[in-house]
Amino acid sequence: MYSSIKVKFLVLLAALFVLAGCDDKKQQAPVANKTIAVEHAQGKTDVPENPKKVVVYNTATLDIIDALNIPVTGVPQSDVHFPEFLSKYADKAYTNVGTLFEPNYEVLSSLQPDVIIAGGRANDVYKKLSDIAPTISLDIDPNNFVASLTERTEQLGDIFGKQAEAKKLIADFNQKIETLKPKTDTAGTALVIMVNGGKMSAYGPKSRFGFIFDVLGFKPATTFQEAGRHGNAVTSEFVLSVNPQWLFVLDRDNAIGNKEAQSAQQVLNNELIQKTDAWQQNHIVYLDSTSMYISGGIQTYSQLIDQISDVLQKTSAN
Repeated sequence: MYSSIKVKFLVLLAALFVLAGCDDKKQQAPVANKTIAVEHAQGKTDVPENPKKVVVYNTATLDIIDALNIPVTGVPQSDVHFPEFLSKYADKAYTNVGTLFEPNYEVLSSLQPDVIIAGGRANDVYKKLSDIAPTISLDIDPNNFVASLTERTEQLGDIFGKQAEAKKLIADFNQKIETLKPKTDTAGTALVIMVNGGKMSAYGPKSRFGFIFDVLGFKPATTFQEAGRHGNAVTSEFVLSVNPQWLFVLDRDNAIGNKEAQSAQQVLNNELIQKTDAWQQNHIVYLDSTSMYISGGIQTYSQLIDQISDVLQKTSAN
């Protein structure tokens, strides 16, 4: 009888050890990472919450990511001319993942990112990128700029657990707009031009650089039937004919680091432009072309507002 009880005790003890082992395995089993569904320009994609290895091809998104202090692993560095406030991303501390147009797929595969943020100039290679890692295209819609910028900033806040920071960033940006708009109401007409290779293109409302009209409230000196991404080719004669009171200028050659072309200042320094109200009133404003052309996120446009606000302040003081 004693032997029978001992056997039963040993069997029970063995069973307890097995159960304890099972519980231990359950505790050690990895917990699946949570994901968040992100609606973007290329569809809807599940990405991990708070991803660690982040690759960014869209410089407008990089602008917002930098403002939110989100760590980045890789960026395109080949043939990319970063604006000053994003210049740190040219450092070797960040993995070079190719160019804005041509990703280095071998490097990407080796890096094994948790998420790739494409869009912008990398839109055409979205499918190839999404084969490597969850990929989202957080483009900003120029025709609905503030609402689109707000949505993208909030999405990044949700993905990276930066909701409070995103909310403050948006609130500060909107406050700057509301503070500036009363000054633009009486500022007069404006024209936005880009100088490239000695030639000029103009942009009006609802265009790539329509922010100055659509959001800040400057009155357009003229409108164009087509809002094309590359603007509308114009001449000095045309600029004089519409005679803007303000001329906002981007220098594409400067933006891409081309030192051989004529500068925007050189191109505009001619007898016809000198007859415009903008020239005679010293209302020609040279914008931070690298930021506007290469980047174009919340920091870019916040700095633009600051620049225009300073210019209008100085004008009203004279």
